[in-house]
Amino acid sequence: MRAELGRAPAHAGRFELLRALGALCALDPCSATAVAASLELPVWSRAEHTLVFVLELPPYASVHLGAEGKLGGEGGDRVAGCWRALGLNPPADADHLANILDLYAELGESALTCRTARARERLTHARETVLWEHLWSWVPGYLDAACGHGGPATASWARLVRSALVREARSSSPASTLPLALRAAPPPIDPDAPLGDLLDALVAPVRVGFVLTHDDLACASQISGVGLRRGERRFALRAMIEQDAAATAASLANHARRWAALHRDREPVGLGAGCDPACWWTGRAEDSARALDQLHTRARSARHSCGASARRDATDP
Repeated sequence: MRAELGRAPAHAGRFELLRALGALCALDPCSATAVAASLELPVWSRAEHTLVFVLELPPYASVHLGAEGKLGGEGGDRVAGCWRALGLNPPADADHLANILDLYAELGESALTCRTARARERLTHARETVLWEHLWSWVPGYLDAACGHGGPATASWARLVRSALVREARSSSPASTLPLALRAAPPPIDPDAPLGDLLDALVAPVRVGFVLTHDDLACASQISGVGLRRGERRFALRAMIEQDAAATAASLANHARRWAALHRDREPVGLGAGCDPACWWTGRAEDSARALDQLHTRARSARHSCGASARRDATDP
């Protein structure tokens, strides 16, 4: 990212604004004080910044669009490939939100200053490809999660990023297809899958249509009345299911329904239903809710059957 990010003025243009907003989620809070002040945003505490952008919600496309829900992999390669297609060397973390916004801003600014209409058209097409394929495919959902898991600084930042991206989407030529990451996404979760496969899917947003953080697991454990073990999310989920599969599945199904509503209520930007990521994410979350409801029903029936069997055994002479 550019050194001048620390000097983004309050009257920053649309592309400098996006670049500055990206910097805020990447820079140390102490280094980003001037940027936040120029955009009239609250300054993050180091604790909140680390909690949101390092521990709970790392802002990487690969985490949200990759089948494993982890850094790197095919999700990261897809974004890096965009840089290479433009003749650029991708940075090591090309799929970090700050770097994608920086690339988007660079393409937009270059289009404004190029001398020929043909070059301007090519740069505009490249910019819109970055928007629809690598930003609009996952960032709106990420911002929903950020609003729910950070403090005032994170919520203010997320609202401004959302407003800026909605403006970009509405002023760009609409996409004609879903982003490749969604077209090539693995199938929704299968209630008949082995437990290990289910756990893998639940921590990968593109598999289930929702983001599941440690805070979400803590809420689910309280609602379902099970203990929450410390450790990575997959480990904690396994422990919750082993304690009470029915209650855990019911809580997760409700979480999926809440996310389906978030996707459904997202701001329209002029995309057709067949190429609107919000529609795709809504359907994926609804699929997950149905699958988790099935798991809840099965686990409850199994628990009742075991209870009935134990009572019969207790009354046998």
